[in-house]
Amino acid sequence: MSPYFTDLAQQYIDGEWRPGSGSWDIIDFNPYDDEKLASITIATVDEVDQAYRAAARAQKQWAATNPYARRAVFEKALGLVEEREEEIAEAIVAELGGTRLKAAFELHLAKEFLREAVHLALAPEGRIIPSPVDGKENRVYRVPVGVVGVISPFNFPFLLSLKSVAPALALGNGVVLKPHQNTPIVGGALVAKIFEDAGLPGGLLNVLITDIAEIGDAFLEHPIPKVISFTGSDQVGRHVATVCASLFKRAVLELGGNSALVVLDDADLDYAVDAAVFSRFVHQGQVCMAANRVLVDRAVAEEFTEKFAAKVRSLKAGDPRDPETVIGPVINSRQADALSAVVEQALAEGATALVRGGRTDNLVEPTVLTGLPADSALLRQEVFGPVAFLVPFDGEEEAVRIVNDSPYGLSGAVHTGNIERGVHFAKRIDTGMFHVNDGTVHDEPIVPFGGEKHSGIGRLNGDTMLDAFTTTKWISVQHGRSGFPF
Repeated sequence: MSPYFTDLAQQYIDGEWRPGSGSWDIIDFNPYDDEKLASITIATVDEVDQAYRAAARAQKQWAATNPYARRAVFEKALGLVEEREEEIAEAIVAELGGTRLKAAFELHLAKEFLREAVHLALAPEGRIIPSPVDGKENRVYRVPVGVVGVISPFNFPFLLSLKSVAPALALGNGVVLKPHQNTPIVGGALVAKIFEDAGLPGGLLNVLITDIAEIGDAFLEHPIPKVISFTGSDQVGRHVATVCASLFKRAVLELGGNSALVVLDDADLDYAVDAAVFSRFVHQGQVCMAANRVLVDRAVAEEFTEKFAAKVRSLKAGDPRDPETVIGPVINSRQADALSAVVEQALAEGATALVRGGRTDNLVEPTVLTGLPADSALLRQEVFGPVAFLVPFDGEEEAVRIVNDSPYGLSGAVHTGNIERGVHFAKRIDTGMFHVNDGTVHDEPIVPFGGEKHSGIGRLNGDTMLDAFTTTKWISVQHGRSGFPF
């Protein structure tokens, strides 16, 4: 077992590693074999307060620190991730049930986002804006918001914690991070350890391993954080948004999806099959951008369906430690039960299983369903696991209508032999991101990332990090004397 699960199984508050003061423990299990990885005494409301106050104390000096000095911390953090890549990969495999391929994918992106954080430290710039008043100079400064609360999910916990934590810190803020209860080490304590070893001043980053059963809304309602960055389900995101709005806090919400990959009648079918299988089954389908729905023009549906089902049958499910494994376990039994219920409901509604995967504990094998009624609620909800719905359509107009018939609008893709046809199709889809002749699962550090409708509010990555984690301040200077009407 990785030493991370013994050495880091604590809270990290005000630069110190210490146990929580709660009356019960969060038990961290390996979702594949149910091995106990760690036992962590939870943080209480009092420790939420301590963490936020520590971040606020440290933030003032950090914001005043030369940005070139701040940048050096992120350069060091990147080097540490590169040095410890194999150990971090092992932890991802153990705590998430992620395959070796998934661990490599997550670490590649994590390093890219740390590289971007290096640049973000120097990104804020001021402006001088003309005034209609003679002798007046308008200066607009870009300043840190102060303290940011970050809540990260279980599916890509190392990446998605870093994705908010690193830019928020780089831009001069303090941070309190609450990782998901199923991934407290990879999504929380490990992030703190990387930055501690990189020389980040104590108190700036705090990690609270806890549960809402213990702290309720204290993490959101505390008066210190000005921004809450949440990644997770739209149901919880709605609550986060409501609480933040009532307290005049900014909420950055990266929520669920119900993405579609669309295969038009002139697509390269072999390539489209590869893209669709990856887009649906990467990390067991536990990806917000995953292609829940695969839409295929009836003119090519028979050939595509045959090839798609054959490729899905070839995916090896099993121990994520095996480099040949493509499908590992889902995160816990609750998720596995929910997926079994989805398949049973689909079959009861008249769907046909082209591939019917079995289940052993948390290991859920791939299932491919077709013939689901057009009015089924299953086609409009997020399915967080290895279950694919194949949906035929007649022509582009119907495809556009079906794709948009969803409360979500995160990602998607279209395959066609005509790139401009694909771009025209993409423009008609109500979504924050859409890809032509590619998969649905993409994230790049300088391209705005986020969704429409129930898929979130706000954007992350690149310049949008400035909008998320800084604010503007207008300071005017009157040269000479101003005139007043009385």
